[in-house]
Amino acid sequence: MTETELIQILALQKASNIGDITAKKLIHHCGSVEALFTEKKKNLLKIDGIGRVLLSDLFNSNNLKEAEQELLFIKNNGIKWHYFKDDSYPDKLKHCIDGPILLFQAGNINLKNQHIISIVGTRKITKQGIAFCEKLVEYLAPFNPVIVSGFAYGTDITSQKAAIDCNLQTIGCLAHGLNQIYPKIHQKYVSKIKEYGGFYSDFWSTDDFDRNNFLKRNRIIAGLSEATIIVESAEKGGSLVTADIAISYNREVFAVPGRVTDSQSMGCNNLIKMQRAHLLSQPADVPYILNWKINTISKSEQKSLFVELEPDEKIIFNFLKDRGKSFLDSIALENEMPTYKVASTLLNMELKGVIRPLPGKLFEIV
Repeated sequence: MTETELIQILALQKASNIGDITAKKLIHHCGSVEALFTEKKKNLLKIDGIGRVLLSDLFNSNNLKEAEQELLFIKNNGIKWHYFKDDSYPDKLKHCIDGPILLFQAGNINLKNQHIISIVGTRKITKQGIAFCEKLVEYLAPFNPVIVSGFAYGTDITSQKAAIDCNLQTIGCLAHGLNQIYPKIHQKYVSKIKEYGGFYSDFWSTDDFDRNNFLKRNRIIAGLSEATIIVESAEKGGSLVTADIAISYNREVFAVPGRVTDSQSMGCNNLIKMQRAHLLSQPADVPYILNWKINTISKSEQKSLFVELEPDEKIIFNFLKDRGKSFLDSIALENEMPTYKVASTLLNMELKGVIRPLPGKLFEIV
């Protein structure tokens, strides 16, 4: 894409009265953004649903000038951008009618062949909510999901910190340009977020900070993901808006239930009651309902990949893997090894953490 085309896309994004849905409609009709800006206004007015009010700011020369300035910001700060027709644009977001025509990125994000889930909820998360959120991310780690959230207080930052702790990729969707961070106290997490993923935004560096931006931002959180998980929510809140958007996109929604007397669980309980969300009582519910491929490698096999086993240890490990719990004498007899040698080998394997002893001289892999 040429700089001229990018400037035109930015100018289209800047034009007042034209949202992402209308912008895509105009581009599809004309074939390209370049053709749109060379098309006569009278011909555009023939498009169904396009009126003079919508087009009143489209050819404003000031939009092109501001687009040129924003392009300088993008280039000078190493901002990556994704046009909705490009292969680099997030695949799931492409299927959202109101997805941004241009998405800005900071950091190292890779969404190819990845499970992607959003975890959102109240900013006033409880200790129980934090514990569940951390337990959920830790349980899902073997599936290597990308954890998406809004980088806000409470549930958002809890889920993203848990993702980093589990060496998972995480994305913060911002409600402002990539030239600032809100809340400012989260500045200390920015470098780690970029290291383990990054940030997305469809706001310019010149956009005013506005509360309504957070609601607009939520469509990206929901649109990126195959499922949105609400950990805790009051009766009203931004996370419920995200859930509604996810439902409109035909994505799965999960809600963690709580006591009916807990104000921070009312939103989740209502989602479940109205059958708008799956009841999420344990982390295993997520991969089961989403039909993620279960990792058939057991924890002991995973451990054995990182622990160097001696030849005799490998023989005993494979034997226990096939036979399950076995007596010391049986292990020795079946593998034609002296009992004393099996006993010392089992002790070494126990110290390495790949097997454990059971009462009655039984042994099994961990």
